[in-house]
Amino acid sequence: MHCELCIVMKLPSRYLPGSIRSAVRFMVVGFTGSVVQTWFFMAALYMFGHPEKGAVLYYVAFIIGLVLEMIPNYLFTSWYTFGTRPSWMNAGGFILARAINVPLQIGLLPLFIWLLPSWHDDWISFTVIFIAGCVNYLICKLFFKDKNKS
Repeated sequence: MHCELCIVMKLPSRYLPGSIRSAVRFMVVGFTGSVVQTWFFMAALYMFGHPEKGAVLYYVAFIIGLVLEMIPNYLFTSWYTFGTRPSWMNAGGFILARAINVPLQIGLLPLFIWLLPSWHDDWISFTVIFIAGCVNYLICKLFFKDKNKS
């Protein structure tokens, strides 16, 4: 393992069994990615002069946040989550997982709103993101050779 990753590999998740370790690390990377995406999104909104929701520049800011977040997220998914080197194969799998994840979230959200009208918006959002994240993890696991097995 490269020296710059030594600190990361000493985190408490290293004591978990391999199959659980990669899932926990995937959640940590995903949460961190969400924070990074939100930061880039907010920075782009600021640069565009705070466009109204639904305006073209609002969506452009969202896409900027999504694209800029994918780069470090991919690298950390490769190095930290699965302990692999970046490659064209796992990069393609990562992009495929994202290409499935985004429409899945967009499709599940109205379905859950319809099925669970008494649930609060936060819980519906969390449930949709969690389900899409599980699907995302399973797709990524197919493309990243997992070296974290115990």
